[in-house]
Amino acid sequence: MRSRHLKSRLLAVLLAVGAALGVSLSAAPPAGAASLTRITAFGHNPTNLQMYVYVPNGVKPHPAILLALHGCQGSGPYMYSSTDFAGLADRYGFIVVYPSTSPGGSCWDVSSDQALTRNGGSDPVGLMSMITYTEQHYGGNPGAVYVTGESSGGMMTNVMLADYPDVFKAGAAFMGVPYHCFHTGTVRGWNGACAGGQVSMTAQQWGDLARRADPGYNGPHPRVQLWHGTADPILNHRDLGEETKQWTNVLGVGQTPSSTDTPAANWNRSRYADRSGKTQVETYSIVGAGHQLPIQGTPMTADAVHFMGLDGSSTAPGTRQPHHG
Repeated sequence: MRSRHLKSRLLAVLLAVGAALGVSLSAAPPAGAASLTRITAFGHNPTNLQMYVYVPNGVKPHPAILLALHGCQGSGPYMYSSTDFAGLADRYGFIVVYPSTSPGGSCWDVSSDQALTRNGGSDPVGLMSMITYTEQHYGGNPGAVYVTGESSGGMMTNVMLADYPDVFKAGAAFMGVPYHCFHTGTVRGWNGACAGGQVSMTAQQWGDLARRADPGYNGPHPRVQLWHGTADPILNHRDLGEETKQWTNVLGVGQTPSSTDTPAANWNRSRYADRSGKTQVETYSIVGAGHQLPIQGTPMTADAVHFMGLDGSSTAPGTRQPHHG
């Protein structure tokens, strides 16, 4: 009963946030903008996901790819119309892939054994097919692939970073939980203990779980940015600390921040840098914010795009090796 109650609360909050923002799935794109395109056949798709792609009119040659994942009760078109990623794609020339779950409005599968294993099946396999399709049909750069998401999509961001560490250069998870925290062994299961912030492990334990998602991989791991509101009633703010432990361990940086600051009112930012000074993990704890990130009218999405380097702020994408296995 408790898990059903938590899920219903999550859906209600998300619907209320959408209504408060005045966003509808049919919201018109800005004048002169490119349009969202449905792709109906994009490769192996075991869970019948839907693929939408946004290619800006000013797309760069060999463009970067951003996979943008909606939350429960959302969709690809909703993620497109309710966030600023498409507008940022217009500005910086990258492609955005907006998937939808099936059945429509469902959460992502971040709980089954299949989903938590590289090439194991379920939603991550279909998402990878979308990335490969975008590389092959739109000239997307395999060395500049990124992922972001909110709520259930933030959880799936963590899953994709663990399952396919060679595919993604960086990721930004809004209101997520650590990889494997939501495990139930069932497809689209609800883990009330994880949602309530009651699952705690050591950094080493969390890191070992993430590494086991793709045990044959020994290369570099993607940089990670994490966002959470302190007043989140659906996915507890304590999950931010658990995510931080996981990714600092995976990326080999210390548990103590290299720097902390407040870039905006009520935004507490911590950075965890490697020995060269490059930030590997960045966290934002938003004081008083509920289950509503990224908040429109703030630079949250722009900050995520900046962290990932999609605005050209980082060094040019390298010649990463083709995806293994």
